[in-house]
Amino acid sequence: MRLRAFAVKKQTMLSNNDILKKLRVALELKDEDIVKILKLADFEISKSEVNALYRTPDHHNFKECGDQLLRNFLNGLIIYKRGPMPPKPEKK
Repeated sequence: MRLRAFAVKKQTMLSNNDILKKLRVALELKDEDIVKILKLADFEISKSEVNALYRTPDHHNFKECGDQLLRNFLNGLIIYKRGPMPPKPEKK
């Protein structure tokens, strides 16, 4: 019987900036798409502010992606991919 050696990876938490970067790459989104998606969730942001989210933390123009921005991006992404939610019928 052979023994296998497994490398133990140190688990690190992803920041909101990392999550946004990974989603942008996975969904092949451009900066204009990010701005449009955030606008669908009624969140205004400029293209230069979006670029600041992708910079390294030690860069002087780095901007941290807050929970509110990521939440609005995810809500806008749902609208972008599925369309707006249809109105619910009223109960009698």
